[in-house]
Amino acid sequence: MLVNRYFRILLVIFMTFTGFADKDAGAQTFAERLGWPEGTKAVIFHVDDAGMSHNSNMGAIKAIEDGVATSMSIMMPCPWVPELSAYLKEHPQVDAGIHLTLTAEWKKYRWGPVAGKPAVPGLVDSEGCLWHSVADVAGHASADEVETEMRAQIDKALAMGIKPTHLDSHMGTCFHPMYLERYVKVGIEKQIPILMMGGHMQHIGAEAEAAALKPMVYLIANRVWQAGLPVIDDLVTSPTSADSYEGRKEQLIKLLREMKPGITEIIVHCTVQTEVFSHISGSGPKREAETRLMRDPDIRKFIENEGIILTTWRELMERRQRVKKESE
Repeated sequence: MLVNRYFRILLVIFMTFTGFADKDAGAQTFAERLGWPEGTKAVIFHVDDAGMSHNSNMGAIKAIEDGVATSMSIMMPCPWVPELSAYLKEHPQVDAGIHLTLTAEWKKYRWGPVAGKPAVPGLVDSEGCLWHSVADVAGHASADEVETEMRAQIDKALAMGIKPTHLDSHMGTCFHPMYLERYVKVGIEKQIPILMMGGHMQHIGAEAEAAALKPMVYLIANRVWQAGLPVIDDLVTSPTSADSYEGRKEQLIKLLREMKPGITEIIVHCTVQTEVFSHISGSGPKREAETRLMRDPDIRKFIENEGIILTTWRELMERRQRVKKESE
């Protein structure tokens, strides 16, 4: 995700859309506000890019069924979504959201918009596919077109029997200042939780170099929270980077040990690597390592010993609804 690239601008813009700030937003973690005891560390291990390929589907499924991953999000424009849709019908307990996809970044493997080119011409490049980069999208597509495509992807999921537990953004495109308001608007209107952080932001705040801007982030978080949707405290977009598997494992354990209390989403990309996937992306070895991390018994044992709670977006929404009802 490229959330941090637009962080500073979007925060200022959101001050226009929201007329209040919660000065006490940092007093409690969102874990506490959702009913967990003080000091609770709750984690969503989230698998991005499900539906992109058969390899991606198998990686996401293995990470959840055999590992500590608790959630996934699906790229609805991609051709391997039907396989995942069939799986979810047989496994309705799986926490699956929509990875709102407005780009098609690979060179040899690409896809077009769900809404179709006539409805969203600004989202389509000369090859008839979504643009390669976020910058290309921003340079050509209007906010209306982006909202149209968001809605089309949600409608397609519902038509296929997928009931999304949440919405998030492929490559962070929805966090671009031009489109963020529409992302929040659609989530609130449909009462589908959206990925939005507004707590201590131990990691995402450091990535964005935005520690001083936290009061403005609370504006975004409070709009979402007051609309009846859950908010998380922090987001980790790249949990490991070491060259070796053991190095990655050490980094993940260190991350879990040192993270602050609250709800933290940790994004992973899980893939069962084959020769076919190598023609899509050179990221296969990293994705395979993250699949292995999710299934590593040492990671599970560490989580259990540390008392870390593994949660899902479905549980967050259930808790948010309960808290809202109790406050009425």
